[in-house]
Amino acid sequence: MSQISATAAPPLPSTNRITVYVVAAVILLGTLVIAQAIDLRQAVLFLIGGGLGATLYHASFGFTGGWRQLVVSRRGRAVRAQMLMVSVAAIAFIPLLALGSFGDRSLVGATAPVGVSVVSGAALFGLGMQLGGGCGSGTLFTVGGGSARMLVTLVFFIIGALAGTAHLPFWLTLPSVPPIVLGSVLGVPGGIAATLLGLAAVAGLTVVIERRAHGELAKVPPAPRHGFARLLHGPWPLVGAGLVLALLNIATLLTAGHPWSITAGFGLWGAKIAQAVGVPVQTWEFWTWPAQARALNDSVLADITSVMDFGIILGAALAAGLAGQFAPKAKIPPLSFAAAIIGGLIMGYGARLSFGCNIGALFSGIASGSVHGWVWFASAFAGSFLGIYARPLFGLDGFKK
Repeated sequence: MSQISATAAPPLPSTNRITVYVVAAVILLGTLVIAQAIDLRQAVLFLIGGGLGATLYHASFGFTGGWRQLVVSRRGRAVRAQMLMVSVAAIAFIPLLALGSFGDRSLVGATAPVGVSVVSGAALFGLGMQLGGGCGSGTLFTVGGGSARMLVTLVFFIIGALAGTAHLPFWLTLPSVPPIVLGSVLGVPGGIAATLLGLAAVAGLTVVIERRAHGELAKVPPAPRHGFARLLHGPWPLVGAGLVLALLNIATLLTAGHPWSITAGFGLWGAKIAQAVGVPVQTWEFWTWPAQARALNDSVLADITSVMDFGIILGAALAAGLAGQFAPKAKIPPLSFAAAIIGGLIMGYGARLSFGCNIGALFSGIASGSVHGWVWFASAFAGSFLGIYARPLFGLDGFKK
């Protein structure tokens, strides 16, 4: 008996039953309301968002911490999982986008010009995400998990994104070159090959850095539980989560007609709130552009990015409840509170200038074969490096003096 008890699986976490029941009910009600008010496709995208949120939460899959681990601790497992995720998506994205349609739905990639706006905005975003404590997806899934500090980051992320919409027309007048898409320039096989080689090079560099610092790669920690219990309660392995996120992004492309994005919804939420209190955002140049004007006038439930963002928050809340970890904490140290405000503002502004965050610009951009995604990656990582140095000024962990 002693041998059996010694090797038995640890007890399952104490599930937050009320949280699970309430969130599940909200997800079900939201699905029905969206399907009735908009259409079934929008409801499916809401549920895909829920799947993304649950996956992000159960694996703690964020870019911010992974990049910080590589720079500070010289550990690259998280970054390698990110590169695998993008690789899997790219293998599907590039040929699908070359076809231009799926069934009766047109497909467009996450592409953008390469210029001053992208470089500057991405660098600001990288700096902001280390102060704010999460990227676009990281902010949403941690808010869903009950983080009061990340709720502060999200509020100011929205404000920063709104400010970015006011200034983006100016930034677009600065030097840039039109979008460069590898699938078009090199052909589908060449575009896939170039993208995979670039991602493999990044992953290989993390291996070199880690082995030079530690002599070997860190071993994957043993899972506290297995099988269905692990699927339901977590934690999920980074590699497995990366594959799920890639598949859900492919599902987003096929369902929505464009890849997964996050931060465009924040600017829209800010604009709608500002408009409601009398700010004439509808006269700003950005909000007179056809797509933006339509989004401003329509219900927020008609906006794909917003609906998926809502799904991410709720999916993460459900996962947190199942993991027994939904426990909001309202106390935030003053310096940390200030970092959340500054980080949120900078991220929101930078995301708007650079056409997205780690998801819309890096993940979906590189997977689409867009060169701007690579430029975004390099610029954001440089900004993140500076942000890691700045974190101790706000009482946050970073480089030790």
